[in-house]
Amino acid sequence: LFRMFFRTSSGKSSVINAMLWDKVLPSGIGHTTNCFLSVEGTDGDKAYLMTEGSDEKKSVKTVNQLAHALHMDKDLKAGCLVHVFWPKAKCALLRDDLVLVDSPGTDVTTELDIWIDKFCLDADVFVLVANSESTLMNTEKHFFHKVNERLSKPNIFILNNRWDASASEPEYMEDVRRQHMERCLHFLVEELKVVSPLEARNRIFFVSAKEVLNSRMNKAQGMPEGGGALAEGFQARLQEFQNFEQTFEECISQSAVKTKFEQHTIRAKQILDTVKNILDSVNVAAAEKRVYSMEEREDQIDRLDFIRNQMNLLTMDVKKKIKEVTEEVANKVSCAMTDEICRLSVLVDEFCSEFHPTPSVLKVYKSELNKHIEDGMGRNLADRCTSEVNASILQSQQEIIENLKPLLPAGIQNKLHTLIPCKKFDLSYDLNCHKLCSDFQEDIVFRFSLGWSSLVHRFLGSTNAQRVLLGLSEPIFQVPRSLASTPTAPSNPAAPDNAAQEELMITLITGLASLTSRTSMGIIVVGGVIWKTVGWKLISVTLSMYGALYLYERLTWTTRAKERAFKQQFVNYATEKLQMIVKFTSANCSHQVQQEMATTFARLCQQVDVTQKHLEEEIARLSKEIDQLEKIQNNSKLLRNKAVQLERELENFSKQFLHQSSEES
Repeated sequence: LFRMFFRTSSGKSSVINAMLWDKVLPSGIGHTTNCFLSVEGTDGDKAYLMTEGSDEKKSVKTVNQLAHALHMDKDLKAGCLVHVFWPKAKCALLRDDLVLVDSPGTDVTTELDIWIDKFCLDADVFVLVANSESTLMNTEKHFFHKVNERLSKPNIFILNNRWDASASEPEYMEDVRRQHMERCLHFLVEELKVVSPLEARNRIFFVSAKEVLNSRMNKAQGMPEGGGALAEGFQARLQEFQNFEQTFEECISQSAVKTKFEQHTIRAKQILDTVKNILDSVNVAAAEKRVYSMEEREDQIDRLDFIRNQMNLLTMDVKKKIKEVTEEVANKVSCAMTDEICRLSVLVDEFCSEFHPTPSVLKVYKSELNKHIEDGMGRNLADRCTSEVNASILQSQQEIIENLKPLLPAGIQNKLHTLIPCKKFDLSYDLNCHKLCSDFQEDIVFRFSLGWSSLVHRFLGSTNAQRVLLGLSEPIFQVPRSLASTPTAPSNPAAPDNAAQEELMITLITGLASLTSRTSMGIIVVGGVIWKTVGWKLISVTLSMYGALYLYERLTWTTRAKERAFKQQFVNYATEKLQMIVKFTSANCSHQVQQEMATTFARLCQQVDVTQKHLEEEIARLSKEIDQLEKIQNNSKLLRNKAVQLERELENFSKQFLHQSSEES
């Protein structure tokens, strides 16, 4: 980017027109350039311009109307910018994307700071166009001092324009030239300190832009360059203008590389440093996070293994504990039930209800008695066993909970008693006496204690007595069959000798009874024998006592006596039946306890399973996170290596182009 500044009517626009080989920008006497005009190349064949804030392409012939101060266009202020697009084919300078900017005079505005911020900060070269008929003033110097404050050592060229006026006084030409040269050198070297004295001499030129423009326009029209009235020394001035163009082109090229590419290179290095720092931070953070995640994953894996191992051990211990408790409960229930069976007569005696030997009343009586026994024994068993069983179960459950607590998270541990409340456990004994004693058959018919059947029952037992009594109608010496009216518990077989003796005794008595019952003659014979032996008085006394005893027993066989006999028979029968279900009831109670403890343990195991599942999910999440962090580390290292490679390429570029350009300059 090329900027041209100086005061009004110094020939700035003429210099640009001469460089463009055509009269493009407005030029003339007085305040000609009213705004900023930028000239840049276009690939098209036609020139056009665009005003600031508008996309309309206008003909370049309207430049004088837009920018000339004499027109006094209110829409174009000094701070406005008009873009002029000139065909690159007509100017070699514009082919390298060069932009020429013509400014209003620096002496017609007080907005220098705004101009500098808006149009000068991105300029590569500044051209100070001075009027060689005067000298540098402080007003013009002030502008470049401000530019020098904003930019570090800007590239400045000084063109002493209208040098053709010196041809009228050739005797003073060298003195004036030397005077202008000294003042310009002092300004560049001493005041601005932007170049060395040797380099400053190559930045100061004495030209006549108007002469160069006219000669080039003549040449473009096919006319001789030197045609028309030209002052003496034209060729020297033309050659110096060409030297300016050549030096300007070299400087603009080097400046573009140095100012633009160097700034871009510096900025790129800064960006790369920032990127490397960011990538280093990312790499370090990812590495730290990865190490932390790996340690956390190892902790979670160790905890999961610990929980699994502890669960295996605890499961075995709990099974053993449940077995011990159930066996203990079975023994307690068995002992308590055996004791209650021994006290069954007391429980039956406590039963009070209306008793009558009629079948309907007996049926109700038996039903209520069964219920009384079932409720009473259940209550007594509960009083003797429930508290101890509950204490044992609660203690075992607490031990199980305390052993499983360390395997659960703290939040679950605090809620454990809520999730698994300790409640009272009631055993269900389920004696079912009604069904158990449903086949009980009472025998409350009066029987004389010294009667034949009673004596047989007393001496031979119930079973053998039935066989004897039933065998009276059987043939002699036939072994009778058992026809028991009520089922009895199976008993162990007697020894062979005792069984043979009993069978012989039963056979003899049965045969004797059968023999005497078949003939009345036998009775008379036996009576006669006894009469002759003891006498009639003793027989009379004996028969009287026998009859009195019979009468006494018959009179005392009341309903209450029948109830006592009924209860005694029921006690004997129920005792036998209840003893048969002692093992079953105790096993049932132990099974209930086993189910209760197993259910509690299963609930705890469910909480442990949830904890294990959470641990497995956390381990999977950490593994995924570790893989992602590893990828981030690898990508950050790869990107940092690329950044280092780019940094090396920038260093090589700087050494090859920027430093070389500085050395050549």
